[in-house]
Amino acid sequence: MFDKQTSWKERISYGLSDTASNFVFAMISTYLIYFYTDVFGIGAATVGTLFLVTRCIDAFDGPVFGILIDRTNTRWGKSRPYFLWLAIPLAVVFVMTFTTPDLSLTGKIVYAYITYMTLSIMYSAINVPVTAILPSLSSSPKERTVIVTVRMIFAALGSAVVSICVLPMVDLLGQGDKQKGFFWTVVILAVFAVIFFFIAFKNVREKVEPISDKEKIEFKDLLLVMRKNRPWVVMVIFAFIYFLVFTIKMQSTMYYMTYNFGRPDLAAGILGVSTLSIVATICIPKLTSIFTKRTTMLVGLAIFGLGQLIVWISSGNDSVSLLFIGAIVGVLGLGLIQPVLFTMAADTVDYGEWKTGIRAQGFLSSAPTMGVKIGMGVGGAISGWLLSAAGYVPNQTQSASALMAIEWSYIWVPIIGVILAAGVMMFYNLDKTSDTMTRELEARKLMKEEK
Repeated sequence: MFDKQTSWKERISYGLSDTASNFVFAMISTYLIYFYTDVFGIGAATVGTLFLVTRCIDAFDGPVFGILIDRTNTRWGKSRPYFLWLAIPLAVVFVMTFTTPDLSLTGKIVYAYITYMTLSIMYSAINVPVTAILPSLSSSPKERTVIVTVRMIFAALGSAVVSICVLPMVDLLGQGDKQKGFFWTVVILAVFAVIFFFIAFKNVREKVEPISDKEKIEFKDLLLVMRKNRPWVVMVIFAFIYFLVFTIKMQSTMYYMTYNFGRPDLAAGILGVSTLSIVATICIPKLTSIFTKRTTMLVGLAIFGLGQLIVWISSGNDSVSLLFIGAIVGVLGLGLIQPVLFTMAADTVDYGEWKTGIRAQGFLSSAPTMGVKIGMGVGGAISGWLLSAAGYVPNQTQSASALMAIEWSYIWVPIIGVILAAGVMMFYNLDKTSDTMTRELEARKLMKEEK
């Protein structure tokens, strides 16, 4: 039978690990391009190239850390010790990334490459275990959905703190000096991130053991697991498209509100409605008990696309009300997509074990981050390159071409991405075999215990 439900203490502690992660992730995806162009002082095209190079290099560290997790054996488990080992190093590099040194332009570019690349690697090193630990928390797909739902609620809270509080904190702590404001704001976020990772380390436990007695997974085993795991391949491709769209949209928010809508004062509010994703996320356990995970994901994509269209309509008549309605509708769609994405990724670990007898949870849980990283890199590059090609000039009245580039980044590219992501999701077929797979894995586990 399935192992017991996790306690609420454990669920919340696990959720706090993603609150901490999202302090970093939300700062990167929402403010880093703006920080580099308008505060740090480097050009949009340079930033675009920086994002692409860094993310493409960084994309391959996820599977590396996944393999390390699969080969880690400590008294604390495989994934959990990384919360303890890496929380402080991550916090230090996080602060350094949002620090503006007194250097020449070339020096600043070199500094940006070093700090951003190091931050991306450190983020993977601690966030991959956050995802990889999920299959070890419970063998029940329903319980995993509950755990992921709690996790994503706390992740949304982390993003909401960044979206709502960062700009006011920058103004308050900087007193007109944005470089100083960003530095001290990130210091505060970094301190809380360390605390939350330590709480997760203290309270979360890994309970699900692999059926196979094989301790060291070889490269040939990974090739076999990948080749036999079509749902996993689908999730990697989907993750690439989704996070490309997500990155472009988030990084365009400040520009769109400032230059296209002419209301920079609305940026914090628009970003702040991300909190409402919790409303949709809370409904996921019920929705996935009625519909398949694939159907729930497709509904989320459709709702997000509808929100984008409403935002576009609002720009035609400068309607603040429609703008917020569109933003809220889009956020409700996102609230269905991300939690189900992580649940599906965990299910592919079971699928790989079911098909091959090899439980490569670290690698399979982390490898979709290749799609995430490359998607974020390409998305960030597209944002920077579009702005540069269209003649964007920071803190100036923008040309018609620059305004069009910002509109495409904020509205139309995400809509195109949603359509592509929905097409990819149609190839996900694990929902049909999920119950059979889970029963057979449990039967194998019982047979192993009886021997």
